[in-house]
Amino acid sequence: MAFFSKLKDRLFKSSSRLDQGLEAIVEERADAPETSTPEPEPAPQPEPTPKPNPAPDTSPDAPQPVDPAPAHAPQEAPPPVDPAPAIPDELPPAAPDETAKGPGFLGRLMGRQAPSSAPRRVLDDDMLEQLEELLIASDMGVDTSLRVTANLAQSHFGKRLSVTEIKEAMAREIARIMEPVARPLPLYAKTPQVVLVVGVNGSGKTTTIGKLASQFKAAGKSVVIAAGDTFRAAAVEQLQVWGDRAGVPVLTAPEGSDPASLAFDAMTRAEADGADLLMIDTAGRLQNRADLMEELAKIVRVIRKKDPDAPHNTLLVLDATTGQNALSQVETFQKLADVSGLVMTKLDGTAKGGVLVALADKFGLPIHAIGVGEKLDDLAPFDPEEFAAALTGLGTE
Repeated sequence: MAFFSKLKDRLFKSSSRLDQGLEAIVEERADAPETSTPEPEPAPQPEPTPKPNPAPDTSPDAPQPVDPAPAHAPQEAPPPVDPAPAIPDELPPAAPDETAKGPGFLGRLMGRQAPSSAPRRVLDDDMLEQLEELLIASDMGVDTSLRVTANLAQSHFGKRLSVTEIKEAMAREIARIMEPVARPLPLYAKTPQVVLVVGVNGSGKTTTIGKLASQFKAAGKSVVIAAGDTFRAAAVEQLQVWGDRAGVPVLTAPEGSDPASLAFDAMTRAEADGADLLMIDTAGRLQNRADLMEELAKIVRVIRKKDPDAPHNTLLVLDATTGQNALSQVETFQKLADVSGLVMTKLDGTAKGGVLVALADKFGLPIHAIGVGEKLDDLAPFDPEEFAAALTGLGTE
């Protein structure tokens, strides 16, 4: 199954929330579907007021009325009058409209118009405010939500839009914001290229390292992994499983050892082996714990004693389920570890995938990959158009 199909299916929580919200907004004050309007029935003309008949003259000399025709003679039909066409009580059923079938998924991505029978609503100030609230609820953040709706207003204000047309317009705006940050992890000629992976507890660092190492190995790169989370035995075991699966050596140290010392030794080993990449795992830490953050800063200082340019990449792994808290994580880790790129995991477990749009809009850091599961191919390079389509629910109608 293609990664986009997985992304679309597994982002169901997020897209269905947008789907339901958009449908409710449009249908709240939707215009009636466009149909052929019957000719208006002519207004009834008032009947003329009958003139009062004079009282009959009953005197003997009064002339008696004469029957104009015998009772048995047929009356002559009045001349035909062209009446107004009769209006039936009910209109006959219209012929089936082929456009009632929604356009296919490719048609939607190409911007085909929604069927004329779809409910539509004029994009006005009230609707824009409702769209802003919906985007904020999807964790896109206030500033980014305002930016998206402002751009929608610039190109569509006053137009009657269907749900599908709003999704298409919204997806274009989201993709436009994210296009500049969609970049793969850069590879340099210098070896070993040191990739330091950081993040808070439970963000998916260890799994991300295993997947990236396996993918680079499959691409013909020589990789070494350093299990720098020396405080959690499960993390070391997990990396060893990935290393065995990919044929990548995993360097470990006794539990509780100094992770900075392990990182230094790993650089020496990777240099001796002629490895292309050294990926260093680090212990999960909360960004509000000064002691743990100082430990991370120490790892960076020690690495730079070996190579002043190292680490060449510092990947911050973010858990999509943390929502707006991801913004403060980026700010903190950027100060201590000079973050060079982002990886977003667990997009399959959140109803608020819009936080990735807010991150792109605020920081402009490269987004190298996103993850929607535990399998190897559930981590893929970030594609802004596919992400925007999945987030807004395009293709789920």
